[in-house]
Amino acid sequence: MGEGTSGGVGVAETRWQDWQESWDRQQEWYMPDREERFRVMLDAVEAVVGDAPQVLDLACGTGSISARVLRRFPGATTVGVDLDPALLTIAEGTFADEPRARFVTANLTDPDWTERLPHDTYDAVLTATALHWLRTDALRTLYGQLAGVVRPGGVFLNADHMPDPDTPRLNAAVSELDRERRARERAAGVQDWATWWDSAEADPVLAGPVTERFAIFGRPSDGGHGDSEMQSPAWHADTLRSAGFTETRVAWSSLTDAMVLALR
Repeated sequence: MGEGTSGGVGVAETRWQDWQESWDRQQEWYMPDREERFRVMLDAVEAVVGDAPQVLDLACGTGSISARVLRRFPGATTVGVDLDPALLTIAEGTFADEPRARFVTANLTDPDWTERLPHDTYDAVLTATALHWLRTDALRTLYGQLAGVVRPGGVFLNADHMPDPDTPRLNAAVSELDRERRARERAAGVQDWATWWDSAEADPVLAGPVTERFAIFGRPSDGGHGDSEMQSPAWHADTLRSAGFTETRVAWSSLTDAMVLALR
């Protein structure tokens, strides 16, 4: 993707890194423990497949997982796949000089999306805060496809919103606590989902890709999840096992989110 401004490479690198950092801050407003889940995710990758993994960053967004994989594992390579043209523009700009990272545009609900990938299988397939946008049937289908994308002996990890329906009082109490925290931070100037996209739309470099993004997904409103469906950690573990993974379990959890691990 082009810079959209005059100047040298350093200007472009600074611009993309600024967008990466603003994305991180916006995401951390929703998930204060975001870095902790990334650490646990990469611990699991190293434990299962070693320190030079070939990683598929699923629904990669700006490449948050890819960045952390490549920083921790100098021998790693990553392929990021996403449909969002704006977030992929940021990812491609950020990693333009990084030969270990590649990005692919694909719709995960397309039956043939795996054909767009440069490799048939991967040591690890990683995703975070993304698959809750899929309806339940679509996610079940995706898990079946991933059983063929993760190599035998490899690992899949999904960190996401996974509410437990067996704890409704706790869920309500935690939701209220989190609402109060967000209100305080929002008053202090932290961007939420909608205001972050407003800023991206106003940027001359990103305006075009953001318009394309809105045409695909619609305009953001209050950061809600609209028509999405969220399942419990047990549902994810059971569905992955039914899809062909041999071992599944919760690898990390908070009061609101969880990370499910599945081995091939």
